[in-house]
Amino acid sequence: QVQLVESGGGLVQAGGSLRLSCAASGRTLSTYSMGWFRQAPAKEREFVAAISWRESTAYADSVKGRFTISRDNAEDTVYLQMNSLKPEDTAIYYCAARRFLLGETLTTSNAYNYWGQGTQVTVSS
Repeated sequence: QVQLVESGGGLVQAGGSLRLSCAASGRTLSTYSMGWFRQAPAKEREFVAAISWRESTAYADSVKGRFTISRDNAEDTVYLQMNSLKPEDTAIYYCAARRFLLGETLTTSNAYNYWGQGTQVTVSS
């Protein structure tokens, strides 16, 4: 069993930055692939970024060049550095985990079996 807790969300002006953290407990993260997803009001949950247990990364086109995902296995924590934030980035951001995911499944929410409660990110114009 893996418990995931997100933090780092908040209110920021357009063009600003935030760093989200996802801390895991219950299992060491080294064999887990991790994803960030987001859900805006009245919209479906969408993929944002992922990092595999082999440390390959994937990004949604909408965040490429602005967001960076990283992991610290020693701290069992995954990060999402978000720069040049836009109002359309406003959403609840969720962290997700699944062992040994690779390839295209990294971008699919149904592939993950552990989820955090989410953290709100609001970007004002």
